Amino acid sequence: MHVGGRILMAAMALAGIVLAGPARAVEAGASDWVRNDQGGVRLISAVSAVGDASDLQMGLEFHLKPGWKIYWRSPGDAGFPPSIDWKGSDNLAEAVMSWPAPHRFSVSGMETMGYKDNVVLPLVIRLNDAGQAVSLRASVDYLTCDVLCVPQHADLALDLPASPTEATAHAHLISRFLAQVPSNGALQGLTLVSSRATETGSLKVVVTADPPMSNPDLFIERADQLQFAKPKVRLQMGGRRVVFEATPVPNTGEGDLFDKPLTLTVVDGARGMEVVADVAQAEPGSRFSKTFAMLGIALLGGFILNLMPCVLPVLSIKVLGLIGHAGAARATIRTGFLASAAGIVASFLILAVAAVSVRAAGSAVGWGIQFQQPLFLVAMVVVITLFSANLFGFFEIGLPRWAGAVGGSGNRQGLVGHFASGAFATLLATPCSAPFLGTAVGFALARGAPEIFAIFIALGLGMALPYLAIAAWPQLAQRLPRPGRWMIGLRFVLGAVLLATAGWLLVVLSAEAGLRAGAIIGGLMLVILAVLSARHRLSGIARVVAVVLVSLAAVVVSNTGTPRPAAGIPADLKGVWKPFDRETLARSVADGKVVFVDVTADWCITCQVNKAAVVYRGKVAQSLTAPDVVALEADWTRPDEAITAYLASFGRYGIPFNAVYGPGAPDGIALPELLTEDAVMEALAKARKPS
Repeated sequence: MHVGGRILMAAMALAGIVLAGPARAVEAGASDWVRNDQGGVRLISAVSAVGDASDLQMGLEFHLKPGWKIYWRSPGDAGFPPSIDWKGSDNLAEAVMSWPAPHRFSVSGMETMGYKDNVVLPLVIRLNDAGQAVSLRASVDYLTCDVLCVPQHADLALDLPASPTEATAHAHLISRFLAQVPSNGALQGLTLVSSRATETGSLKVVVTADPPMSNPDLFIERADQLQFAKPKVRLQMGGRRVVFEATPVPNTGEGDLFDKPLTLTVVDGARGMEVVADVAQAEPGSRFSKTFAMLGIALLGGFILNLMPCVLPVLSIKVLGLIGHAGAARATIRTGFLASAAGIVASFLILAVAAVSVRAAGSAVGWGIQFQQPLFLVAMVVVITLFSANLFGFFEIGLPRWAGAVGGSGNRQGLVGHFASGAFATLLATPCSAPFLGTAVGFALARGAPEIFAIFIALGLGMALPYLAIAAWPQLAQRLPRPGRWMIGLRFVLGAVLLATAGWLLVVLSAEAGLRAGAIIGGLMLVILAVLSARHRLSGIARVVAVVLVSLAAVVVSNTGTPRPAAGIPADLKGVWKPFDRETLARSVADGKVVFVDVTADWCITCQVNKAAVVYRGKVAQSLTAPDVVALEADWTRPDEAITAYLASFGRYGIPFNAVYGPGAPDGIALPELLTEDAVMEALAKARKPS
């Protein structure tokens, strides 16, 4: 090679060295990147050497690819935060990590907190020997999530010499994220005014701000891992006063809301405040006013319960009771219907006692959950079968003389019979959820024992209103046709209605305890009917056989468990429905799908009515087969804690419950208990539109 070429080569090499110098300087005070498909992580330092310092400012820098995130120190409903093991480090006394203000990620009712894109978690490195070199070895574990979550591990190394120090190119980046670490709020113009439990059992936090806040959020932490739903935010005085209200998540934490202090982190853009605060108890005046308003809603909900399909089987008892009073004295009519109303209210009181007891035992409670118990279903099948046999004339329910005397000659049922019919109506009403009922029951079950008893008594009075109306105006019953031979045919028809109800309960029993159990109980009930029909020959034996068969039925059910039969879904929709779980829900919404959630149970008659009248027909059924729609069925026929918690996240404790999710409604749109085609289609359209 000639001399000119060699000179050119040397010049190029020298230029490369010169150009490489600044690049190396930029990376001074940083470990190597550890990269993966989701991004990368490294250690960075604000200084190039130790100098004479005892503390060093450093940071753990994450660079995340679009869509991926890592988690805050309190990740929320899922995930875990980054952690560092410093084993193998030299001259390290302690490493303290700070957490910049997080961002909230709300997907399908799940709330998580963390960071996207680029973030630095500031670190203060305290040295054993000030002014001496430090050798850091960081074993980092963290979780990256998008639609899927991928655990990550990185081994990082960074050495700083014991020489005069100067700021690195990373100092500004670390300082920028240090400024985002929430402080006590004084420098940011943020002040905590109060943190108080509300009359509804939620947490109310009031903060003042100068300058005003525009898009604030509140993150709540407690030592026992009590979780809170996404807070509702109200800006007042142009953002100079902000009111947050957050509801505790059921079955998280221990004790009451005000038992332990909370760490409250208020974030508004780049500024934030972090304070530890005690929670004051609710002001009694507002609690009572809210309860008083809910009593009216409960009264109305109880009255509407009379019109629901669950109560229709009791129509036979009501109709015969009314006809039986035709021509009777007003005092007799009034006494009988007051007894029925008392049976309804007493049954609601028993339900309230059960709800309080179950809550005290730490279990989830909901409206109609007794229908999830096979032994209860067996008892109901037996009772309804006996009622139908009575209407068929197979036997008469004998009452003590005092009971018949109370009823009088025109009231053969007697006071006890009317009381029992009211209680029976309540039992059959519980698998239904009427309008306003869910609101009242949800309010009660989220409060304490006084509210539960008050609301349930109001529900009972509401359901008893028709009985109380006839007790107040007995002439309504007196004007009905008098009993006669025509009642024989009516009794047969109404007995058949009750027998059909027993058949429905057998279907529910088969879903919970297996087809074999349902078939056995059904067969035993037919045997009981056959024995009772032959009472004139086997009257003494019949009673013994009935007791033995019912006892055997209870033993069979308690020891039987076979797979649940397939639900009666139309053929064109069978392939549409998928089992409900929160991960499928979140993933579908993240993919831009519209999700229709149906929380149902075989024992919920209103659920079946909604399906037959709305979900399984017309425009709704056609929409569920669209390629951008995912239909999820949450089957609550049997107890399921995940479904119970999902209902509670909406403040619901009973079914039916339906919700629609999508790009325009990532937190879900709760639908009314009684569905209409317009309500469902409107929610589907709203969920499709990006928010």
